[in-house]
Amino acid sequence: MKLMFLGPPGVGKGTVADRIKDDYKFVKISTGDLFREHIKNKTKLGIEADKHISQGHLVPDELTIEMVRGKLKGLNNYILDGFPRTIPQAEALGKIAKLDYVVNFIAKDKTIISRLSGRRICPQCNTIYHITNIPTKIPGICDKDGSELIQREDDKPEKIKERLIVYEKQTAPLIDFYKKIGILVNVNTEQPIDRIVYDTLKVIGLKE
Repeated sequence: MKLMFLGPPGVGKGTVADRIKDDYKFVKISTGDLFREHIKNKTKLGIEADKHISQGHLVPDELTIEMVRGKLKGLNNYILDGFPRTIPQAEALGKIAKLDYVVNFIAKDKTIISRLSGRRICPQCNTIYHITNIPTKIPGICDKDGSELIQREDDKPEKIKERLIVYEKQTAPLIDFYKKIGILVNVNTEQPIDRIVYDTLKVIGLKE
């Protein structure tokens, strides 16, 4: 099954993908992970992408699409997490993959701001915590390696509001794009994570 998870930052796309990928044999694919993988391996695409990222610019669509194309080759079960972000990216993706479902995750802005502003990350192992929802055993310290957790600049309230505005302008139009194709399904994330996971599996036909 070929899926795309759509929704604003902090809505829970990555969390749900992580919860279902192993049990249902999905490969989770995010552009952030792809960029890091190619840059680490010093591939031709990675070197080009790093030039843009190091200057604070967005990676051009053609580079991103090439990375996605390479990753999808031979895969039958995957979840695209947060990609495509724009209509041109969606049109390009449509030429290399036929999605079964686009799951649109929905939450109020105030819920998203609360979730993201409470998020903390380990700078060493990249494990994500939340001061309320996923607390560490020792406040502010990673359970896995003992590193001091940080709050990303992107997770501060003012930055979150800016990210939500960008999402509305760039990515929200994909809702109508995939609705017209007939593969869009909605999941309300204003509920406990176990229920969100169940509802996700239900709308894609993996739960009754």
